[in-house]
Formats: sequence, C-alpha cells, structure tokens
Amino acid sequence: MDNENLDEYIVEPLQYNKILVCIDDDDFISSKAAFDYACTMAKSMDLPLGIISVMEIGDLNIFQSLSPQLVEERREEIKEHLNVYVQKAEEFGVSNVKPMVSEGNPGHVIVDKVIPKFDPDLVIIGSERSNNQHGKLGSQAEHIVRYSPVTVSVVR
Repeated sequence: MDNENLDEYIVEPLQYNKILVCIDDDDFISSKAAFDYACTMAKSMDLPLGIISVMEIGDLNIFQSLSPQLVEERREEIKEHLNVYVQKAEEFGVSNVKPMVSEGNPGHVIVDKVIPKFDPDLVIIGSERSNNQHGKLGSQAEHIVRYSPVTVSVVR
C-alpha cells in the first residue's frame, strides 16, 4: 500500500442525488428493513425516493398466468401496496416519492430498465437472513449487486 498517498488523503463527504428502493411484494420482512433505511436516507438528505416493485410472472401458476384478469388483479394489488409505501414515506417526511411497477425477472428489470430510466445513484435492497440460506443474498439481490452501474446497499 502506498502510505504516502494515504497520508495525503482527505475524507470527502459523499452526496447522493436520488435513491431507489426495491420492494418485494411477497417479502415484507426484508422489504421493510430496506424501506426504513431508504426513507431515513431520503429524509435526512432531502432526496427523491423511487420505490420499485416487480411482478414476477413466473411466480404465478399456469392458470393464473393464462388469465389476463388474474394478472391484472395481481398488478393492481401491487400498485395498492406501493401506494401504502408512498403514504408511509410521506408521513415519515420524505418529500418526493415516485412509485413504479414493472414485470419480469426483478434483478434484470431493475438493472436493465429501472435504473437507467429513474437514474438513481443509490439502490437499496433487502435481503432476509434465514436458516436455509445461511445469510446469503437471494438471486435477485445478488444480480442487482453484481450488475448495477450504481452503488447498492443491502439491508438485513
């Protein structure tokens, strides 16, 4: 290590401009922790907060996926839940909140579509620690961490 450069190094404040928090509509426990952290950061830094939830068509059974009405009902249910998150963020004191719903593989959709469109410089995701997973990241969170072009914080 080049201690000469370290000796001259001065810590500079890190400033973000926009935060994106990823909500898994099927996993309130990990989503809650990520959401709390995202709201805390957005409020304390007075930043816009995007909230994304991705409907995984693959999670629907074959009957559900073939029924446009059932798919639309699930989409509306996710939108309703996102509206509750928006309300909670605003009650907490976040002044600029944007809900977003998309469909597909969450990791790929968030990295390939949502991040480029919303343009955050910090993405916050939850990852529940369970006995079966030995605290490893889920596949969607792992994909986001690995391929995101911006900083990602994982909250447990």
